[in-house]
This record gives sequence, structure tokens and C-alpha cells, in this order.
Amino acid sequence: MDGTSLNITQDLINKLKEVVPQAFTEDKIDIQRLQTLLGQSVSTDSERYGLSWAGKSEAYKVLQSPSTATLIPNPDQSIDWDNAENVFIEGENLEVLKVLQKSYYGKVKMIYIDPPYNTGNDSFIYPDKFSETKEEYLKRIGDKDDDGFMMKQGLFRKNNKENGQFHSNWLNMMLPRLFLARNLLKDDGVIFVSIDDNEQANLKILMDEIFGEENFLTTIIWEKRFTKSNNSKMFGSVTEFILCYRKTEKLSTIKEPRNEKSDSIYSNPDNDPRGDWTSVSYVNPATKEQRQNLVYKIINPITNKEIEHPTNAWKYEYSTHLSHVEENKLYWGTKGENTYPRLKKFLSEMDGGMVPSNLWYHKEVGTTDQGSKILNDLLEKSIFDFPKPPSLIKKALSFQINDKEDKDFIVLDFFAGSGTTAQAVLELNEADGGNRKFICVQLPELTDDKSEASKAGHKTIADISKTRIEKVIEKITKERDGKLELDKHQNLGFRKYTLASSNFKIWRGDVVENEEDLVKQMELFTTPQKENTRSEHILWELLIKNGVPLTEKIECSTLQDGATIYYTANKKLAFVLDKYSDEVQTAVLELKPKNIICLDSLFHNNDNVKTNAQLKFEDNGISFKTI
Repeated sequence: MDGTSLNITQDLINKLKEVVPQAFTEDKIDIQRLQTLLGQSVSTDSERYGLSWAGKSEAYKVLQSPSTATLIPNPDQSIDWDNAENVFIEGENLEVLKVLQKSYYGKVKMIYIDPPYNTGNDSFIYPDKFSETKEEYLKRIGDKDDDGFMMKQGLFRKNNKENGQFHSNWLNMMLPRLFLARNLLKDDGVIFVSIDDNEQANLKILMDEIFGEENFLTTIIWEKRFTKSNNSKMFGSVTEFILCYRKTEKLSTIKEPRNEKSDSIYSNPDNDPRGDWTSVSYVNPATKEQRQNLVYKIINPITNKEIEHPTNAWKYEYSTHLSHVEENKLYWGTKGENTYPRLKKFLSEMDGGMVPSNLWYHKEVGTTDQGSKILNDLLEKSIFDFPKPPSLIKKALSFQINDKEDKDFIVLDFFAGSGTTAQAVLELNEADGGNRKFICVQLPELTDDKSEASKAGHKTIADISKTRIEKVIEKITKERDGKLELDKHQNLGFRKYTLASSNFKIWRGDVVENEEDLVKQMELFTTPQKENTRSEHILWELLIKNGVPLTEKIECSTLQDGATIYYTANKKLAFVLDKYSDEVQTAVLELKPKNIICLDSLFHNNDNVKTNAQLKFEDNGISFKTI
């Protein structure tokens, strides 16, 4: 086990090898052969359409660099850890996205993010220079003050518009995160990205590159407010954009649920036994000359008059018209007074969904002012500027994908901010009986010492997000009290994790310059784990790096000699992390896991004991690994 996150480059090579194995020679890509296979599809022009900026190639290198980081479980900061299906992660989102690759690759149905808009006042993580090493970058994002909080100085850079690489810095921040996020989406998954005018044009081209132009679905215009500000010198901004992309063409349709407003147009003025209906015009916008095959005479059955439109064709072929007549689907008015018929569309025939519009009005999905009020009411203070209203996220969450009313899927938000997405998931589940699960990631960005958030005890933005989740759970729990438990409710818990460096020592080949350095490095590795590491932390690092979800239920057996065996509920993986003995070996054999992983140091350099253990386990069909 190499102890790193998914190797993005190798993953891409493996996919390419599956599609065009002919393009590989001695396990390497033969570019000339690939060009030959693709023929005219390969562009060799030096000038081509695309978006280029300073540092783009280095940004790709950033995402291709695997991470050795891990997530530390925080059960004491969680709610109902054992049963929780939701996850809140405190940490820098680029490293977190890398850590999540093995556990959630292709498992997330929907992503919603609200990244920095690059207004000129935003501070976000980006390197001043791409010449800094991975070690320097990790040190920078890991620097903490005396109280253990990440330091704003050195961690963030304010991206002023006077900066010579103003747009480049933002794009370098976004590219690797969007690329890694796409990996996590299911093939029929969808991503929504909020943005304003500052970077909307660049974001569209960037997402075309990462997701493919063919997977662009729409740019949603959200009416974020309904009153314009007189502070603007030119135009008042009352809208924002939400770019929407699918991962692949396996997502073929999107519909939103029907509601009272959409159903209000249906009625039954003629007491049709098939129930409520609405009607649509039977007249084609095309002229008779344009659609000659749709020109024919029809009869009004009430007046027996023969009808023909003077200029336009009908919408349907004559055979289809006869079916409409036979099925009594033409409406001529209660007394036959309509000049032309209208076609009945019955509510009972609707499939339960409507095609969504890309214009979202404030009356339907709320405003930033409403988002602020909702958060202020929850936390009893005004401590966060312009949060999105939960109703905005709920609209996206309620969409039907490929005509399936799916209410059980994973939602990811790696710019969690104040935690709007988590609230939307919890409240929508409670309203419609769904079982959606959220994974929210937020950097522990320090709040200003003089801010209301800091005065209220929220030292970081992550604290605000976590507190909001707790308050929403508390609110829903109170609302449940006294109600009959007739319906199955979602589990309201969540697990909190914190991004941290690996619990294992990382071999430093770059510092070995002579024999003495090599000896020092080898002496450090008499045990693989760092000093004072906890078994639970090592356990979760091994689970994550073996692709186990963060909500997996882990069981354990404590033996008489004090040793503990941890294992997944399906017994695919078992771990021995604190002591190895004959009693441990017997217990593992009785447990019969598919794989057993032990710390190599537990064998105290006794290769005979380790070899015998390996042979015994493998004789019983158990794969044996040591770290």
C-alpha cells in the first residue's frame, strides 16, 4: 500500500488503455500511433480555440500530484456517529478532494458549489509561484497559530484586480478542484456552480474543457434580489448565474416535480370521466405551403361544420387526428363555439415531472436577503454575509434524473461556507421522506477578531457551518416531538472529520545525499507510524486509502490480552493495529475476513512469526498485508 490518494494520471492512462489499447507500446502511450488511429480527429494546428492562462500547465500538475494526507475522525464533535450517514469535513478542499477519490470515485449524484467569485476582494488559496514544492505548499496550508487555528497570513492570498494574474490565479484555483470533482460524479451525475459576472465567461470555457461542451446543460439565471441598489454607478445587479453540467450522456432527461401552481391550470369544465385536463392549440405555426402533409378538413362534431384553417396547417397528421377524434380528445367549447379545436392534455397522463426552466425567480427559490434571515434566525446573530437560501439548493436537489424520482443519493459541496447545502438536504428529506446524504467540506478560515461571528464564539467559517448543521438537526428534532412516527424519517446525524497529515512516516528520498543521511532515514522507519498516533486514526487512514466510505460502520472485538481487532461489517477488511499474538491470530481466523492488515512493527522484526501468520491466513483464504 503506497499510502497516497488516487493517482489521477495513472487513472486516465488506464481509461485510455481500455478504449484504445492499440495506442500503447511497452505500456506507454505512442502519440504517433494514437494520432494515426484518430485520423482527422487530431488537431495539429498551433492556433486553436481554447482558454489559456498563466500557470495552466502547472495547475494540471497540482491535481496530478497524489496526496498522503488523511482524515481524522472526530466522534466527540459529531452527532450520532455510529448511525450517521452525513459527513462534514474541516480542511483545505483540494487536499480533501484528493483524499476522497478512492472512497467516492463515481458515487456522487449531485455537486453544488458556491466558490469565491473573484470580485477583487476575495481571499483564497493559490500559490504566488508554482515553483514552490509540495512540502512548502503543505506547510503553508498547515501553518497554525498558538491556538491551533490555520493562520490567514500565508494561507490565503487576496486576489486584487491590480494583480497582474488576476484571472489566472482564480482559474488555477478552480481547475484542479473541478477536475477532481468530476471524478467523484456518477455517470448520470450533475454539477451546479454558482457564479456572477466577474468570472462567468471564463468559468463556462473552463467547464467546457473539463466536462466537455456536449455535457453543458444550461446557464441558470437566478433572481437573487428583486430591488436594485442605487449605489451602483452603471447597472444594478439583481441576478446571478448557476452553470449546470452533466458528467456523461447517461443523463438524458431532467425534470422537476409538479406542484400546485403547475397543476392549477388543469380543470374539468365538461365533466370528462378521465379527470382534470388542460388544452393546447391544434393550429400549427407553419403555413399550409410549408407543411402540405398536415393540411386537411376536419368536422366540428357539435355543429357538423367542416373546418379548414385559411392559412396554417394543423399540428398533427391526419391519422393522428382520427385517433384524437376517436379518443374524444378534441375540445370545441361547451356549445361548439370554438372556431378551431384544442387538444386535451389530461393531468392523469402527465409523468409527474415538468421540464425545468433556466430562469429561477425569487418567489420560487428565495433571495440572498432571505438566506441571511434564515441563518440569522438559526444562529440568533448576523454573522455571515449573503448566504444562499436553502430553497435555491432544494430546487436542484428535487430534480428527477432520467425520469427517476431518486431521493437517496450523495450530495457534495466542497465550498460549504455557512452550510446552506447541508440545511437544504436535511430539510428536504424531512419534507418528502428522502434519504439524501451530504458531504460538506469547509476550510477552517479564521473569522475577523472584531466580527460578530468571532464575538459569538465562531473562530472559523468551519465553526459556523458545523454549528448551523447542529442547529438544523436540533430544530427538526423538536418539530418531530409529539408527532406520530408513521413515516420513516432520515437519520439526522453527521460525522465530522478533520484533514491532517498522514499517521505514517513518509520516506524522504530528496534529503538523502550521503550514506549518513540514508542511515538516519532508515532509523526513523523502525516503525511505520508516527509517535503518539492513535489506533483509531490509523484505522481510518487505512480504511480511506482502501476506498471505504466515511460513513462505514466499523465493528471491533477486544480480546482478553487487551488486543483489538477492527473490521468492516461485511468483513471485507480487518485490522490489527496495537498487538499481535496467538490469541489475535485465532480470533482473526474465526472472524474469516477477506483481508487482514497489520502493522509490520507488531512482529518486532521476527520474520518467522510474520511468515507463519501469512501462510496460516492464506491457507484459510484470507489475504494478509502488513504496513
